[in-house]
Order: sequence, then structure tokens, then C-alpha cells
Amino acid sequence: MDLMQAMKTYVAVVESGGFTPAARKLDVSLSVVSRVVTELETHLGVRLLTRTTRVVRPTDTGAAYFENCKRILGEIEDAELAAAGAHATPRGQLAVTAPVLFGARHVTPIVVEYLRRYPEVDVNCLLLDRNVNLIEEGMDVGVRIGELPDSTLRAIPVGRVRRVVCAAPSYLEAHGLPRTPDDLARHTLIQVTGISTLPEWRFAHQGAPLPYRYTPRFATTTNDSAIAAATAGLGLARVLSYQIAGELRDGKLRVLLADYEPPAAPIHLIHREGRHALRKVRAFLDLAVDRLRADESLNG
Repeated sequence: MDLMQAMKTYVAVVESGGFTPAARKLDVSLSVVSRVVTELETHLGVRLLTRTTRVVRPTDTGAAYFENCKRILGEIEDAELAAAGAHATPRGQLAVTAPVLFGARHVTPIVVEYLRRYPEVDVNCLLLDRNVNLIEEGMDVGVRIGELPDSTLRAIPVGRVRRVVCAAPSYLEAHGLPRTPDDLARHTLIQVTGISTLPEWRFAHQGAPLPYRYTPRFATTTNDSAIAAATAGLGLARVLSYQIAGELRDGKLRVLLADYEPPAAPIHLIHREGRHALRKVRAFLDLAVDRLRADESLNG
């Protein structure tokens, strides 16, 4: 068994989420991929994958082995580049994940600059409003907004954002300005259900949490839709400050109840690599940290 090729095949299966897409990615037959993984499991004496009719997922041992395979294969690639005299040129594929609006407004411009800077790298962006598991879904770098749980992932702080209540000037002229959370009972509220189905906005006053339960007039699954409704004068929406930076700058929306905002939420870049991160990952992190930390809309 060619152990390096077996590791590459196993990594492709985990990153692709199955044997069939891995076979397409590697341009080999499905039977070859299945045989190589089976031989690898026999060689190691452990089960690496849990196979069902719907999904293929790594076991706990398989997830750890996947990480080690990625690191080893990356170090081999770096060694080959250095030996060839191309040690300063990142190449290969980079996978980045971020929340939808953050990705569109802040990550995509960085990716475009990165691709222009490093023509031998291809980038796949996975933009979803959920926390993507970097290991299980084959991501190299991710953006997290909010406090981080304990994790083996590396995290780099790049900014902070506020969770704000906002409304259009036209709405406020017609319905008045809320001064405290209790005043919200007299207003039309817009809920983003993609973040949480719980009809509750969390405020803070004098250091103490202050939850507010409400019944939304308009519930929607995306921040874009909620912001559009608020900008059109329908009512009050609660979003992250970076999501409405343009609308605030143009006077289309106003921030309300600033004295009752909870503490700003941190933004981190997370990645799976340590100090031996691949050049393509290090180069992206260096660029992204520089650009995000310089962005005034991400300074809470």
C-alpha cells in the first residue's frame, strides 16, 4: 500500500463527504477509493469512517487522523516547494467559511485580493449562518462572531461588533422613539429566525442582563430581508452593527436603545493549524487579519 496516496485518498473522502465525490475529485473509480480506505483501516487496525446510506463521517479516531494527514501532506507539499525554490509562493486549494453577510461584505474582498496576489491558489468559500465544523467539513479558515467555546482550534481576534436595534427615520417620525426596552411593546418588531427561533431580544442595564420577550409582526430567515424591511420603514430590527454600516452611514437607519446594548461580540479568525500552518493558510491569515483589524465597522 502506498501510504501517502492512501492518506490523500482518505483526506479527499472526509473533505468531500463521501466516496463518490472523492472518486470524482481524484479522477479514479469508486471501487479504488473504497479499496484504498479499507486497506488503510486494516493497516492502522482502527475504524476511520462511519458509513451510512446517507453520509460518511469520520470517527473520533478518524477525525484526529484526518488532521494529522492534512498536516503531514501539507508539510510534504511545503518541503517540495522549498526544494524547488518556490518556498515563498503559496499554492493549492484553500477553504474558508464565514456567516453569509460577513462573508459577502468582508471576506469576499479579501479573497479577491488574495487570489490576485497568489495565482497558484484556488479558494472555496462556504458562507452559511451556522457554525461550520472546520474538521468535518474540510475548512482551513473560519470566521466566528461571539464568544468561543473551548477548542483545539487556533483563534485570532480581529474585531468586535455590537448587537443593535435599528429603524428607519420615516418609521420613527410616524411612531416615535423608544427610550427603554419596555417601549418596544408599542412598536412593530422584525425577527430574524435564522439566528434563533426564540422571540427574545437580550439587553443589558447597569451590568445586568435584561431579556425582552415579544411577538414579531414580521419574521424572516435572513438578515438581508430584515434589514430591507427595516429600511423600508416597517419597524424595528435587531442585527449586528457591521450588517448595517452602509445604511447607518447613508442615514437610512438609526441605532436605538444604545444604552441598553449587551457587551460587544468578539470576532475571531479560527484555523486548524499551529505554528506549522501551510503557506497558503498563513498568507491568507496575514492578509485577513490586517484588513479586518483596519475595518472601522468591526471595531465595536
